[in-house]
Amino acid sequence: MALTLGFKPLPAAIALAVGLIFWFVIPIPEGLTPNAWHLLAIFIAMIVAIIGNAMPIGAVSIIAIAIVGITGVTAQTPSAAINDALSQFSNPLIWLIGISIMIARGLLKTGLGARIGYLFIAMWGKKTLGISYALTTSELILAPVMPSNTARGGGVIHPIMKSIANSFDSTPEKRTSHLIGRYLALTNYHTNPITSAMFITATSPNPLVVDLIAKATNTSVSLTWSTWALAMFLPGIVCLLLMPLVLYLMYPPEIKETPNAVEFAKTKLKDLGPMKLEEKIMLVSFSIMLILWAGVPAWLFGPAFAVNATTTAFIGLSILLLSGVLTWNDVLSEKAAWDTIIWFAALIMMATFLNRLGLVTWVSVHLQSGITHLGLGWLGASILLLLAYMYAHYFFASTTAHISAMLGAFLAAGIALGAPPMLFSLMMAAASSLMMSLTHYATGTSPVIFSSGYVTLPQWWKAGFVMSVVNLLVFILLGSLWWKILGLW
Repeated sequence: MALTLGFKPLPAAIALAVGLIFWFVIPIPEGLTPNAWHLLAIFIAMIVAIIGNAMPIGAVSIIAIAIVGITGVTAQTPSAAINDALSQFSNPLIWLIGISIMIARGLLKTGLGARIGYLFIAMWGKKTLGISYALTTSELILAPVMPSNTARGGGVIHPIMKSIANSFDSTPEKRTSHLIGRYLALTNYHTNPITSAMFITATSPNPLVVDLIAKATNTSVSLTWSTWALAMFLPGIVCLLLMPLVLYLMYPPEIKETPNAVEFAKTKLKDLGPMKLEEKIMLVSFSIMLILWAGVPAWLFGPAFAVNATTTAFIGLSILLLSGVLTWNDVLSEKAAWDTIIWFAALIMMATFLNRLGLVTWVSVHLQSGITHLGLGWLGASILLLLAYMYAHYFFASTTAHISAMLGAFLAAGIALGAPPMLFSLMMAAASSLMMSLTHYATGTSPVIFSSGYVTLPQWWKAGFVMSVVNLLVFILLGSLWWKILGLW
């Protein structure tokens, strides 16, 4: 029996070559220690392997942890080196997102996610635009407790969207996507980046963003779940209101009146039957987590009653386990959660020690120096950095790799050039999700919806660029004003 390699030879060879070149060939720049440069070599090789899909990201992360432990780039002794390599497995942010992914399994298992979608379509589905807003609202409701944006947009909302399009005989196979399917597929997708920007728990890389922001600002900016949600609420809602209208103007569906959609949704709800006990328990757990994440107990009874966001996630999962809505086998089989915990721990560990060894400061100083020569004030400089950061995503197929490679240094450079730390941090945090609108490979959700065939490649890229501009303008103009009113900067 032939042995199958656990990696793709070409991208793995490229990643290894890049790492070795940085380690042995490129001279260590002035101002950096050998350990900082060698850790950067490991980090860059890891990012190249992730981008090239040499191995699954979790497997790449295990190898990176082993290399950090073997090379001792962070510590003097082997024991200290492996302690450093494993240090972030106790990071609460990592467990927040991992546990939240486990909880999200309950939405799929109980059918509550689909029920929410069909309820809104039954209410607003008389027009195509109404269906679009129903899908958008459904995803918004699921976003706080469903950290896999792929599961949310591709696993829950997309099948509902396809069922509706098929009911109007609008399918790629019959070349009738223009009737209604293309428009609904685009709104299905472009809801995803916006809702991902609105909550820390709406997409897996957001806790990484929180961690990198804290490190880049020496913890002067520490974003809590409620601070993030409040800050992103108004610009996010406005983007969700505008997006279906913009896409309606760009790619108007031929079918604009859809009375059948209401009947279709009601039939689906009838098939689901009355709300089951497990759905009610899921809804109660969902509500308790939102109340605790929003800080309602602390607001009503004082700081002594505050509950940590990660503790809240554990409470929610405990309720589902005690009630039997989820079994321990369900938790063990949630591969995405365990995978996320592993690769997040590795990436945050690398980011932590790159910062601790002075690499992030060194890069930000050089970025600052280069932009200073352009003669821009802090506003122009921060917008330039924001645009460069966001549109660099054309070259990334992973938001995690992109955020890991660029966010810390770009944020530190902008702040050093005079940008208000909280303002620029929130803007970069929003861009870290909004950039997912750009391409058909931008995040896990995009290939799911693109591969269904409703939208051609030129249509996808055109819609992506237009929506990226609209979303970014809303966050820059309205967002900065909203954050000023909130007293955040």
